[in-house]
Amino acid sequence: MTDRHGNLSAKPFQDFVLGGFRGDVETQALLFAFFLALYVVTVIGNLTMITVITLDARLHSPMYFFLKNLSFLDLCYSSVIAPNALANFFSSSRVISFRACATQLFFFSLLGTTEALLLAVMAYDRFMAICNPLRYPMTMCYMVCTHLVLGSYFGGCLNSIVETTLTLQLPFCSSNCIDHFFCDVLPLLRLACADTALNELVMFSICGFILLGATIGILTSYGYITVTILRMPSGSRRFKVFSTCGSHLLAVCLFYGTGFVVYGQPGAVKYKEKGKFISIFYTLVIPMLNPLIYSLRNKDVKDALWRLVQRWAAL
Repeated sequence: MTDRHGNLSAKPFQDFVLGGFRGDVETQALLFAFFLALYVVTVIGNLTMITVITLDARLHSPMYFFLKNLSFLDLCYSSVIAPNALANFFSSSRVISFRACATQLFFFSLLGTTEALLLAVMAYDRFMAICNPLRYPMTMCYMVCTHLVLGSYFGGCLNSIVETTLTLQLPFCSSNCIDHFFCDVLPLLRLACADTALNELVMFSICGFILLGATIGILTSYGYITVTILRMPSGSRRFKVFSTCGSHLLAVCLFYGTGFVVYGQPGAVKYKEKGKFISIFYTLVIPMLNPLIYSLRNKDVKDALWRLVQRWAAL
């Protein structure tokens, strides 16, 4: 849209259109089935983890308290994206209102940042449990664990408020089509007809600070953990600790790796198609994988799940 002097001006949109994925009806049907399968497994897996940890008294420890919160985050995280994406596969308009887009962007940023911080907290919990076992019950009491989780949410909320406010106050040009399957910062920045250098600088600075700070904390924790494990005389205990830590490290590598590729490097705004497909991984695949990673590699969780099944079968 141009003004009377021929300059590009912003147009006040009430709605956006989500471009989604290109393709014919068959392609859309395959993608719908793929998204639906991922989301159903995500919901079932994370609800199962939450239920098992809540009902089994043997899992009422700090590690499983954090794991239950991680499952809750994954459940909410994917639910912010998947239902609307599924509805849009066979929608002719794919319209999302400005308020709905702002809400989706806010909660997506909040939950994603909170999960990144919670994974760092879980590394600290493993450090205290393995390197300081005598002090662990007092150091990681219920109140401390609750404060650590609330602190993760506070950090996520702070980042979400900054990013959502800076992004949605931009003037948007004549196109209201978001080239993505959900409202995210990067595709919205591409629609802005103002200079987005400040927005990009703030986003990369915050994401870089979170990723770098959390990564340093995780690497430091696991550095001490590795030294402690190598000093253990018992091979069976060493294997059990390695197995527990291995599950967490795998979850960290998956989440932080994709986060860095999309948000933590300069120039990420330009790579539209790559970002769109990587987004499937961290919005749907990782939330689906986390409960599988922790349950399949954790004997305590598998035993608790079996006890729960037996209890239900006896009713």
